[in-house]
Amino acid sequence: MPALRALEGYELRALAASSAPKAAAAAAAYEVPRAFGTPAELAACDEVDLVVVAVRLPHHGELVRAAIEAGKPVFCEWPLGKDLAEARELAASARARGLLTAVGLQARSAPTVRYVADLVADGYAGEVLSTTLVGSGGSWGATISSAGARYILDPADGATMLTIPFGHTIDALASAVGEPAVQHATLATRRTMVLDAESGDEVPMTAADQIAVTGTLPGGAVLSAHYRGGRSRGTNLRWEINGTDGDLVIEAPDGHLQVGLPTVRGARGTDSELAPLKVPASYHRVPSLDGDRAAPAYNVAHAYAQLLDDITWGTRLLPDFDEALRRHQTLQSILDAAGEPWNTRGA
Repeated sequence: MPALRALEGYELRALAASSAPKAAAAAAAYEVPRAFGTPAELAACDEVDLVVVAVRLPHHGELVRAAIEAGKPVFCEWPLGKDLAEARELAASARARGLLTAVGLQARSAPTVRYVADLVADGYAGEVLSTTLVGSGGSWGATISSAGARYILDPADGATMLTIPFGHTIDALASAVGEPAVQHATLATRRTMVLDAESGDEVPMTAADQIAVTGTLPGGAVLSAHYRGGRSRGTNLRWEINGTDGDLVIEAPDGHLQVGLPTVRGARGTDSELAPLKVPASYHRVPSLDGDRAAPAYNVAHAYAQLLDDITWGTRLLPDFDEALRRHQTLQSILDAAGEPWNTRGA
């Protein structure tokens, strides 16, 4: 909501919740003019031009289907589906109806990531030789916040470290240096029991809290990526791009590249040390949020700005459901390389 309200061109006209009373309470709290008790009612409303699905992953499928059945453009938070099969079904259904779709892989919309992608495309690093990524997954550490978060510990619900922080970040990486071809992967659950901080209970975790991937990029560059559950006392996100002519280093205090404000440093030619690279002002498109660029809404707002361009001008800046399906396929290739079925561990 902060992202949408920061942009001209959007008007929040309606919302739906799990029941009519809850929807009415939310509409009153957020000053939204219409409230519906079911997603089908919202999608059928003539005043709604774009349906946004912004709920927990296990419910994405049913809500996206309601929008598709109503023939409405739809924006869905990432991941699109709880597994590859559901993502394939939703993408095919929207494609068959010829609907405009978008998925919230907003890390690639972040000003820093778009700037890095342009630097690579313009030859700052020369020919890319390799890229190395290390990150911390945060929530998949020793503690979860509450019983309501337990669903992220079970791969059957699809909302895991692989799909969420790793999925967002590997998508940003692909947008800058090309689609990875996975060759080897190791997934492990090193913490099999974690603490529910709200109840004090020890609860089981079967999702992977260690993910290590190697592969190649277009042209033969080498990829190495490792995500760890929890937070590190050392590095929580570092992404290096090493080329024949230069190097780029992207860092952030959190392994979720889709939120927060990463920094970029670079060196090329005769430079002996990395130096900060300032992201040009033209990449920052939401001036009303400039006062808090590290807030989660900042990158989301840039995704919505790109979606508005796609709607208005027919561009294809924001990933659609077919792009989301491609990213689901990347994650499936990691599971395949690790010998893991989709709904038992790590995804």
